[in-house]
Amino acid sequence: MHRGASRAPVRRLLAEWPTWIALAGCYAALAASMAAYGIIGLAAFVPMAVAVAFHSSLQHEVLHGHPTRNAAVNEALVWLPVGLYIPYRRFRDQHLCHHHDIRLTDPYDDPESFYMAEGDYARLGPVMRALLAFNATFAGRMLIGPALALAGFWRSELRLALAGDREVRNAWAHHAAGLAVVVPAIWATGVPLWLYMLFAAYPGVSLIMVRSFIEHRANQDPKRRTAVVEAGRFFGLLFLNNNLHRVHHESPGAAWYRLPGMYAAERARYLAENGGYLVHGYREVVRRWLLQPREPVVHPLNRRIGPERQG
Repeated sequence: MHRGASRAPVRRLLAEWPTWIALAGCYAALAASMAAYGIIGLAAFVPMAVAVAFHSSLQHEVLHGHPTRNAAVNEALVWLPVGLYIPYRRFRDQHLCHHHDIRLTDPYDDPESFYMAEGDYARLGPVMRALLAFNATFAGRMLIGPALALAGFWRSELRLALAGDREVRNAWAHHAAGLAVVVPAIWATGVPLWLYMLFAAYPGVSLIMVRSFIEHRANQDPKRRTAVVEAGRFFGLLFLNNNLHRVHHESPGAAWYRLPGMYAAERARYLAENGGYLVHGYREVVRRWLLQPREPVVHPLNRRIGPERQG
């Protein structure tokens, strides 16, 4: 074997040093904040929630092939379900499906779409319609968005599991094995599990929804469906630069630390192609949509009747 070829995996590992540091930092921050609970009480849940959200961002990075080329090794790095609620393998499979840009935002074909089909919406009662209307605002997405998303996800997963879907069953079994490690670890630090669920895991999902709230919209042109948010350092790191979402969707295999340079080099092109779908930081998101719906609940373009009536 050529000596240069034998050194290639080592060079790749060294080149991915930002991701290795991010992984180590995430677990260190989570462990430190859990240990601090006995000293500072409820205040410890602030860094705990941030660490949970950061872990979700790292899971996203891993499923796109970092920091190694070995999927099993990558999965092992983020296997422990510190966010409790969603199996990594289901997140991975659904997110990769989300990257079919031609179907992006479709209520049926995009697992991460927050839109509903018109036929499905017509069958809802007034209470659920009110909840979905609130969920279309930034305040609603932060407060009830995780509950609505998780309830819908779990309901769908249960149907698939009962129907005999082996991949879904295996993913949840894998998740349960991880919980068998994480839950005792939480108890060992003295953090009540119910408090962790309520003030770390749930807000962790809310923090990720800060990003997902703005990153897509319905549009006939797939390239105009994905936003760019020019965020500050905190959110840029928390989301591993996935706020530059148009760049990520064009080059999903690019490492997180390369996205800012890619965006800076071709900013005009990215913004021209996405129709100027640009937001100047998450403060602008709060200012514009705190109590105002950003998008309609019903998808304005695709699958407006429902899957049972599609030709």
